[in-house]
Amino acid sequence: MDTTQIELFDAGANDDGLLLADYAEQAYLDYAVSVVKGRALPEVADGQKPVQRRILYAMRAMGLAHDARPVKSARVVGDVLGKYHPHGDQAAYEAMVRMAQDFTLRYPLIDGHGNFGSRDGDNAAAMRYTEARLTAFASVLLDELDEGTVDFLPNYDGSQREPQLLPARLPVVLLNGASGIAVGLATEIPSHNLREIARACVALLKTPTLSDAALFDLVPGPDFSGGGQIISAADEIGHVYESGRGSIKVRARWRFEEMARGQWQWVVTELPPGVSARKILEEVEDRTNPKLKAGRKSLTAEQQQCRALVLGLLDTVRDESGKQAPVRLVFEPKTSRIDRNEFVTTLLAQTSMETSVAINLVCIGADSRPGQRGLRRMLEEWLRFRARTLTRRTRFRFEKASDRIHVLEGRMVVYLNVERVVETIREAEEPRVALMRRFDLSERQADDILDMRLRQLARLEGFKIEKELTEKKAERGALEALLNSPAAFRRMTIREIEADAKRYGDERRTLIEPAERAVLETRVVDEPVTVVISQKGWVRARQGHEHDPSQFGFKPGDGLYDIVACRSVDDLVALCDNGRVHTVPVANLPSARGDGQPVNSLTDIAPGAHVAHMVVGAAGDRYVVGTRGGYGFLATVGDMTSRQRAGKQFVTVGAGDALLRPLPVRPSDRQLALLTRHGRFLVIDLDELKSLPSGGRGTVLMGVDGGDALAQWVCVGSDGISASGVYRKKETSLTLDTRDLADYVGRRARKGKLLAIKIKYPVLSPR
Repeated sequence: MDTTQIELFDAGANDDGLLLADYAEQAYLDYAVSVVKGRALPEVADGQKPVQRRILYAMRAMGLAHDARPVKSARVVGDVLGKYHPHGDQAAYEAMVRMAQDFTLRYPLIDGHGNFGSRDGDNAAAMRYTEARLTAFASVLLDELDEGTVDFLPNYDGSQREPQLLPARLPVVLLNGASGIAVGLATEIPSHNLREIARACVALLKTPTLSDAALFDLVPGPDFSGGGQIISAADEIGHVYESGRGSIKVRARWRFEEMARGQWQWVVTELPPGVSARKILEEVEDRTNPKLKAGRKSLTAEQQQCRALVLGLLDTVRDESGKQAPVRLVFEPKTSRIDRNEFVTTLLAQTSMETSVAINLVCIGADSRPGQRGLRRMLEEWLRFRARTLTRRTRFRFEKASDRIHVLEGRMVVYLNVERVVETIREAEEPRVALMRRFDLSERQADDILDMRLRQLARLEGFKIEKELTEKKAERGALEALLNSPAAFRRMTIREIEADAKRYGDERRTLIEPAERAVLETRVVDEPVTVVISQKGWVRARQGHEHDPSQFGFKPGDGLYDIVACRSVDDLVALCDNGRVHTVPVANLPSARGDGQPVNSLTDIAPGAHVAHMVVGAAGDRYVVGTRGGYGFLATVGDMTSRQRAGKQFVTVGAGDALLRPLPVRPSDRQLALLTRHGRFLVIDLDELKSLPSGGRGTVLMGVDGGDALAQWVCVGSDGISASGVYRKKETSLTLDTRDLADYVGRRARKGKLLAIKIKYPVLSPR
C-alpha cells in the first residue's frame, strides 16, 4: 500500500480529505520556520534571537538600567515568561546567563552579579541566587524604543505588546556574534571589534562602491572576547568574509617566564574561542596517559609514540587561572636545555591550543528570510535598517515638535486674550466649543487651555511660551530639512555611529598575525627501504635495497604488484577508484617479516571505494596521472599527499572511466607514448601536459573512439622504448628508438595511428 495515499478525514466532511504526505510536509515546514525564526537564528537588524530580545525589553520595562539596583534573576525570568516568552524557565535563564558572560560575548548586554559560570564550563548558580541589570552598552539596542522606530506586536496572549525588533544603533549581530542550529540551517557568527565595524559602516556610507579589499582592511578579522591569535593569512580571511562560510586558524597566546638557575616555564595567557583550561589539561592527560582503543589489547604505535614524545618534553602542567588572571596555564619542561620552539610546537599540535574556528554567516535578513551572507551584505543590510530606523525617529520627533507648536500657539492666544478667554469659559455652557468658535482653535488646543492652571497666565509664563515656541519651530525646521536632505541625513548617521564607537569602543583583543600551523614532525632516520606491495593492497617495508622479489611470500590468491626501492622519509600514496588519494608515511609501514597490512587499515578509505594503484617516492618525484578515457596531467608525490586519514579528492574520474597506473617521469624523459586497446599509438611531448598541483581531470592526452580506451602509456627517453609480446608463438621483445617513433609523433588529443609491429599484444616499457 502506498502510504502517501493515506487520507486524514475531517469528521464533519463527507469526501474531503488530506493526503498524509501533504499534511506531514506542511506540519514539518511550520515547525522548521518556527525553529529558524523563533529560536535559532539572529536578526541582521539587532543581532538578537527572540528570547534575547524579550529579556532585554523586559529588563528595560522593569527599570533595570546600568545605574539601577540589580534584582534577582528569578524576577527577570518570571517577567519574561509571564509576559512575552511562554517557554521553560531554564532555557530563558541560560540565555540570560550567556548575555552576561564576558568570556562569551564581546560586549555583554547584562551586568550579572554572582556566579554566572566560568570559561571551564561550570554552570551558573540558580536564578534565585544571582542578580542582574542591564549594561551601559545595552542602551545601544534599547534607547530609541519610545520614538516610533520599530513596530510593536501583541504578545502570545494579546495582553502586552513587544517590539518586533530593537532599534540597534550598531550592528550587534557582528559585534557579539551568534551561534545556533536550526532545521537545515546553522549559524556561527564570530564577534568583532566595535571600532573596526564602526569604521567599516562609516566607509560604506561615504563610499558605497568601496572595494572588498578596502573593506577587509578596515575589518581584518574577528575579535574574540578571550583574545588569542589568528594565524590565517589575510586572503584566507577575506575569502571567508566574501563567501560567508569557511574557517580560520586560531592559536593561544603565551609568554616565557625566566626562573632561577636558567630554568624557564611556558605560560599560556589567552586561548582560542570555545577552548577552556580544563579541556587543555584533559588533552594533556590523554596524551601522557592514553586509554586503550575499543577492540584493542594494547596501545597503538601512534599512541605510544605520542606518549613518549610528550613525556620526553613536559615535566608538569598546572592551572593557575583566577581572578587576577582569567587564563594562566603553566607548562614546565623536563630540562631547560629543551628547544623552546620544539616544546611549543609539540604542545600546540597535540592540544586545542591551536584550532580551526568555523565561520558561517547565516542570519535572518531584512527581507525576513534566513540565508547566508558575506560581510559586505550584512553591513549593507544593517545600514538600510538603520536608515529606516532614523527616518522613523526623525518623523516621530517632527510630528512631536509640530504637536507641541500647535499647543503653544493655542496658549499664545490665551496669553494675548486673557480676559476674553476667561469670560468665554465662565459664561459658556460648553467652554471647549465656545473657545473653538470664538478664537478659531482646534479641539486639541481647546482641551489644553481648559487644562491650564491659573498661574500659567502670568506674564513670566508668557515669555516662556514664546521662547519655547521659537525653539520648537527651529527644531521642526531642522528636522524637516533633515528629512529632505539625504546628504544631511547621511552625515547625522555617521556622527551617531562615530559617537557610539567613541563611547563604547575598545582596543582589539585578538592579535592577527599570520603564522605557519604547528605540525608535529616525527623524526625519522633517513635510510634505504624497500616497499613491497601486493596485488590485493597489502604493504610492508624492509630495510635496504636490492632484494630478490622471489624471497617475499604472499597470502594464497595474492601476488606481487610492485617492489619499490625508496627512502624511509618518503611516502606511499594509494589512489582509489573514486579519485581520492590517501597517504601513509613509509616509516609507518609494517615490517616485511610477515605479510604486512592492508593499506585500508592504515587509512580511512570510504566504504565502497577500492585502492586502484599505489605509488611510493619522495615529494618531488613527478608522475603522469590519468584515466583510460584519455585524460591526464602531471603531478608530484607531494601534490598527492594528504595528512588527513580520510585523504583528499585528487583525480576526477568520470562515470564508466577508470584510473591508469600512475607513470613515473624520469629527468631524461621528453615524450609520452600512448597505446589504446585497439592498437592505436601516439607519441606526444611531455611539455604539452599541464601540471595540476591540486589535481583535477587534466587535459585530453589522446582521443579515443567509443568502445576504445587508453590501455598503456610509457615515458620516452633518448633511448626510445621496448615492446615485448608474442611473435610466431615465441616471447619476443624489440626496441623502438626515436627514429621508429617519429612516424607516430603528433599533437596532444589526436587519435594516433595503428602500431605497425609484428608482435601481438605488445607490452610497452621504458628503456
